[in-house]
Amino acid sequence: MLSYLSLLLAVTSAVQATPAPTPRARAHRRARAVTIAPLVPPMAALEAGAQALMMAQPDIDALTAQAPVLAMAASDLQMAAYSLTAAPVAFAAPMANELQMAAYSLAAAPVAFASPVFSRDADDDEDVGEPVWPDQPQADVADSLYRAARQALNRSQYSRAAELFKSIRDRYPKSTYVPNTYYWQAFALYRDGSEEALRAAREALRTQTAQFSRSTTRRDADALFGRVQGALAQRGDPDARAWVNAQADSLAPPTGPVISGTPGTPPTVTGPTIAARPPGRTYRLRNESCDDDEDDDRIAALNALLQMDADRAVPILKTILARRDSGSTCLRRKAVFLLSQKHTAETAALLLKIVRDDPDQEVREQAVFWLSQVPGEETVAALDSILRDPRTDPDIQDKAIFALSQHNSSRSAAILRTYAERRDAPEEMREKAIFWLGQRNSPENAEFLKSLFPKVENEDLKEKIIFSLSQMGGNDNYRWMMDIALDPKQDMEIRKKALFWAGQGHNVDVADLVKLYDSMNDREMKEQLIFVYSQRREEAALDKLFQIGKNDPDRELRKKAIFWIGQSRSPRAAEYLQQLINQ
Repeated sequence: MLSYLSLLLAVTSAVQATPAPTPRARAHRRARAVTIAPLVPPMAALEAGAQALMMAQPDIDALTAQAPVLAMAASDLQMAAYSLTAAPVAFAAPMANELQMAAYSLAAAPVAFASPVFSRDADDDEDVGEPVWPDQPQADVADSLYRAARQALNRSQYSRAAELFKSIRDRYPKSTYVPNTYYWQAFALYRDGSEEALRAAREALRTQTAQFSRSTTRRDADALFGRVQGALAQRGDPDARAWVNAQADSLAPPTGPVISGTPGTPPTVTGPTIAARPPGRTYRLRNESCDDDEDDDRIAALNALLQMDADRAVPILKTILARRDSGSTCLRRKAVFLLSQKHTAETAALLLKIVRDDPDQEVREQAVFWLSQVPGEETVAALDSILRDPRTDPDIQDKAIFALSQHNSSRSAAILRTYAERRDAPEEMREKAIFWLGQRNSPENAEFLKSLFPKVENEDLKEKIIFSLSQMGGNDNYRWMMDIALDPKQDMEIRKKALFWAGQGHNVDVADLVKLYDSMNDREMKEQLIFVYSQRREEAALDKLFQIGKNDPDRELRKKAIFWIGQSRSPRAAEYLQQLINQ
């Protein structure tokens, strides 16, 4: 009975996608009265229902079996997700200036000038995404023109959008849209990018400040003004250059402290001092809010100065990073990014100094992350020193491991291998090191992971080693995984994971996998093989499922094979199931 129910479940799964025939019109017939007898479910019916409920088990088994598939997808995304978590735009340095500033605004300061936001909730200072257009509670005479202008902007027709926003003021001076059209016009002109458009954008923003200081886009407009002035300053505009210099100078008074880039030299600090960190304790000031945008225009000015005159901007950055007053935390978080974008002889030393001395956890984590983008052996050495320091916070270690993985050098790989072997290191951090070694395909890393496998006792570390080798690919690595899968001395779950990942690669011939089933005595491994067959696309794998579903003496294994046949999209699967039903 159970076998037939399993078969029916598989057939149902296979034919669900079959379109229903087009219904034909039928002549109306008068319904006849039918006497319905009371429902008295006999015991046989109850048993049949119980058996039907039992057949839901393969669905649970399916979810369990597919867990490694989900794990594979999650791990494939882990590297990108980690990069986005650490800093949304990790590779801003080689890009054009506009992308550099977009990275800054995402990674260091969530401000409005990253992309067009045309309305802002007073309580919402999240990172900027697609344009958000305000809803008008009542009809406005300029509605149609407003819609045309925003449509042009959304289509990147910047010149036309700027003209349309300006025409709202010219044609409908009493429209409720007028106060914010200056900002929208300026944004479109800024995106246009020509020097003439930038000057017009600056004038529009100044007009809005003078005439509509309470418009809903004022905060965004201040940040945009800084972007515009920075772009003009780089083109030699004297007014913009003077503004940039004044804004940058206001960030760091001439008498302020200066952080030293010389290793071993403490910064000279005036004012409040920070007590030495007690052993085993770290600073954590993550709760300090950086939602206030009052410094964003000055940071934008400093970025522009960095592009124009790095020799003048870098000392200002050092002064900002050496500050320890309560109001400087957010400035330091933003300054770390700017410092990382100028690769000088002392950049790595300065970032390392920040990691060791800054009292704010987020500043230190950002400094470690941006070390991943600073090339050179000095940077690798700095990251190595972070991992070797037993007082290093686990979150900082995590960032350091990632940063090392981004340096394509033999020394950085050797440091990760050494860390993965350390028994005194946190297991979670060792897993991260093993994961990143798997993302760098090299014979040295592959041999190291294979040699590490018998030395580790933790099952999670062993699973991570198997996964990392599967990511490298290669016939030798897959053969090694098959050896683990066939080793009866290994833990059953480890064997199943090894078999699964080996089966995902095309280096293992499907014919070998098919032969393996009949020689396998362990029932759990046979179940895993059935799932592996279901994930392969070769006809031989489907043929093996047909054979198991029809001839295997173990009823439960037959049920599992039939279930997975029912999940196949092959027309042969539906034909096979129909034949089983007709037997």
